[in-house]
Amino acid sequence: MSTPITLAIDTATRAITVAVARGDEIVAQGQVLDARRHTEELAPLLADCLDRAGVGVAEVTQVVVGTGPGPFTGLRVGLVTAQTFAYARGIPVYGVPSLDAIAQGHVRLDAPAAGSEFLVATDARRKEVYHARYRVADDGRSAVALDEPGVSKPADLPAEVRALPAAGYGPVLYPDLFGTAVLPLDVDAADLAMVGLARIAVGAQMPTTPLYLRRPDAVEPSAAKSTLAAGGRAR
Repeated sequence: MSTPITLAIDTATRAITVAVARGDEIVAQGQVLDARRHTEELAPLLADCLDRAGVGVAEVTQVVVGTGPGPFTGLRVGLVTAQTFAYARGIPVYGVPSLDAIAQGHVRLDAPAAGSEFLVATDARRKEVYHARYRVADDGRSAVALDEPGVSKPADLPAEVRALPAAGYGPVLYPDLFGTAVLPLDVDAADLAMVGLARIAVGAQMPTTPLYLRRPDAVEPSAAKSTLAAGGRAR
């Protein structure tokens, strides 16, 4: 059986991030930090990572994509790109919550003690954060989600939750409302790939349904009201 080649993509945070894995080894990765240029930056970054990995488009056997939560437009760019790539190639695409990838990054970078808890909080705009609590697994090598992702103002989180070590960009934006800030600040597609590969190996359900958590900022305008019906005068 040939070694699987995984393409990992995430655009749920300010990081546009791509990684390529051959088996369980990351062979190329890249990241651009720009919360407003997901559409412009993702395709060139994807092509560059495949090129540096020495992997052709036709060699990719599966795609892992971050499902958020994240701002509507940025998150959609990564999901649509991943789904379109997989559809064109006739290969499977698997979803991983983006906060789970940040949690895995914290375990990898900071090696917190097994059993310890921490928070992931990312920028949700509107002075809010996307958040979820995690516990370091008993093996000290992965993170276990303790609740579902949510969105709220930082001050509305329970004090004991805000006091936890917090990864993600939220503690940078609201340093007076969170405890100790820890790494990473954004999703790294290499961590996304590792979480995805572990879950694929055990046959976990991995839907690609986006975790928007709230309506997009841009909505269709409602039907215009008649000035006559509103008591105005026609001119």
